[in-house]
Formats: sequence, structure tokens, C-alpha cells
Amino acid sequence: MPHNEINIIADIGGTNMRVALIDAQGEIADITIYACADHESLAFVLTDFMTRHQLMGKTINACLAIACPVDKDLIVMTNLPWQFSQSQLKAQLKLNELVLINDFTAIAHSIPHLGADQKVQIGEGNVIANKPISICGAGTGLGVANLISIDSCWHSLSGEGGHVDFAPVDEQEIAILQFLSKKYARVSSEQLLSGLGIEQIYQALSFVKNGEATMLSAKDIAGKALSGECTLCVETLAQFCRILGSFAGNLALTLGSYGGVYIAGGIVPRFVDFFADSEFRKRFEAKGRLSSFNQPIPTFVVTEEQPGLLGAAAYLDQFMSEKSKANYTNQTTNTTRY
Repeated sequence: MPHNEINIIADIGGTNMRVALIDAQGEIADITIYACADHESLAFVLTDFMTRHQLMGKTINACLAIACPVDKDLIVMTNLPWQFSQSQLKAQLKLNELVLINDFTAIAHSIPHLGADQKVQIGEGNVIANKPISICGAGTGLGVANLISIDSCWHSLSGEGGHVDFAPVDEQEIAILQFLSKKYARVSSEQLLSGLGIEQIYQALSFVKNGEATMLSAKDIAGKALSGECTLCVETLAQFCRILGSFAGNLALTLGSYGGVYIAGGIVPRFVDFFADSEFRKRFEAKGRLSSFNQPIPTFVVTEEQPGLLGAAAYLDQFMSEKSKANYTNQTTNTTRY
């Protein structure tokens, strides 16, 4: 990055928005958290941040990771009454560059930059450099992304992988599917691998075991499972881990994810020890005659607190580097024409 340019990054969720600077050493600095509901627009928040740090009038590049589709100029946020035009926002704030990426794309781009203290390995396996990487994140929903390396650059392959069909592998999971099939015309993996999913697994198991679908929040289920005070809660969380293992293993089979499979999102990092002792890894590897394919593939839980900002910073750095190379090539090509 030229010394006279300033990089801003942001991770924008439905509740909070985190904005930060990239300092001269390339580190994330001056993280500021805004409650989205307290502000009228994204432009207002960014203007406030830029004013606080005396950035108005300077050459600014911004990368915003946002929890909604970003493939059109008009951005309409899913969980906020904010909407804006990308081109108008860039002009209004007088930005040199404005790059918008999906929030899970940002998480994906953080993965190659995680240190040993920002992730926890679950089971065996070794990362093979520059091989495909898969990421799934259970939270409000189930996010999925994949990374592939092309010409020393990482490219995110995003989609709606969390909405693939739920595939039960034993009698208990068949019973869970049968329970949920009475509620939904189609049961996706997200219906089990999310906060709501934990609650629905609990309801299904309580119905199967006791004949009544008892209601309990995901927070309470996890709390009672980790304390050991409720055997049904323990089984619910254990079942969640098993299903996630099968799902993550399917990602590895699909892409050949020898760069590793990473578990992100807001749920699993809250009970890493329980997760490590669960049958997650066993299920990840249990792929019949293809089990030997998955066994050497490593699996990790992302424990970095700000993967969205880290990924936005990585994405912006790569974007600006590629643009610089393209400009240099164009200038060189133009020069040789004379």
C-alpha cells in the first residue's frame, strides 16, 4: 500500500458493526464497535469513524464485510433497515476504493492468516500448503465457503452449502429427520447445525425418548450440557457435534480439502473442549471405503475473536496488490506500443 493511502475495514452484522484501521505494519488497529440500531445509516457510521480519526479528505481504501448479498449495486441488509448504493456510498465518502464482500467470504479469507493461537486442531492430520480449504460456520444459520489458491492468490467459492439436504447416518438421526419432516417440507443441514438446530435436536430427542417435544433455548441446552446437569442436553450437544462431523467430512470429500476444514461461527468456539472430546472427528473420517481420503485432512476450530476483520484486511491487501500489478502491466504494455 502506498504510504499516503489509508485502509479501513469493517465487519457489519445485524447487531453490531466493527470498524478498524490497518496500521503501517499491516496490523488491525483502532477497532471501534457501533451498535447498528443506534445509527441511521452505514454512511453515518463510516463518517463518524473517519472524523474521529481525522481521515476526511485523505486517500482511503475500504473493504466492508457485510451479512447480506453483495452482487448488486443496491445493498439491502437482511437484518437491518439499512440500504445503500455502493457507487453512491463511494462517491459520498470520497473513497479511493470501496470493496464489499459477504461476511462469510471475509471469514474464509482469514483462514490462511490464522496463527496457532487463533485456532485449535481437532484430531490428526496435516495441512498441505496451497491445497483447497473448506469452512463451515454454525451460528444463526450455517455458512459454508471454500478457498482455492490460484497464482498465489486465494479465491473464495461461496454458495449456499448450509442448505443442502440433511443426511442421517444412523437410527437416531433418522428419528430426528422424521420428527422435523412433520414440521418442514424439506429438512436442510442448517435446521440442525445452528442455534435453532440445537433446539430442534433437543425437541426431537425429547419427543423420541419421552413422547413430548420439550422446548429449551440453545443457550440453556449448552449450559446444562457443559455442567452435566441434564443428560438429554448432553446428548443433544453430542448429537450436534456428530452431525457437524458428518457435514464437515462431506465438504472435505467434495473439494479434496487438504488445506484443512475449519469450523467457524459463534457456537462451537464456546465449547471447544467438549467438541474435541466428542465424536466430531470420528464422524468426519467415517466415510466408508473413502475414510482413508479424509483421515489425513486436518480439522480446526477457529478461535480468533475477529475473523471478519482479519479476513477483510487480507482481502483488501490482496485486492490492492492485484490492482497494482494490473496497473503496472497496463503501463508497461502502453509504453511498449510507442
